[in-house]
Amino acid sequence: MNKIKITIYGAEQICASCVGAPGSKDTYEWLQAAIGRKYEDGRVEYKYVDINKPTNNEKDSLFIQRIEEEDLFYPIVFVNEELVAEGIPRLKTIYQHLDNHGLTVRS
Repeated sequence: MNKIKITIYGAEQICASCVGAPGSKDTYEWLQAAIGRKYEDGRVEYKYVDINKPTNNEKDSLFIQRIEEEDLFYPIVFVNEELVAEGIPRLKTIYQHLDNHGLTVRS
């Protein structure tokens, strides 16, 4: 089975439109815990990208540029190459994408 990569783009500072929402790093940790409770997560890899720190990864750099140009809300969550959440992520939506990738629910 293929690995599933969950990437969270965010920043230490909460985005202006997301006041009252948890920070990006908190969301990153929360998602790991929530996914680990529901799924056999041995196939899941997690990556956090701070949009305010330099990166050598061209794909990340291009997406950070898009965040700035389009004023996207963060955190932004990707499952593999698909953007699945922007701003305040909803577990139900993320779970649907993980189900579609065949991740096994814990029994």
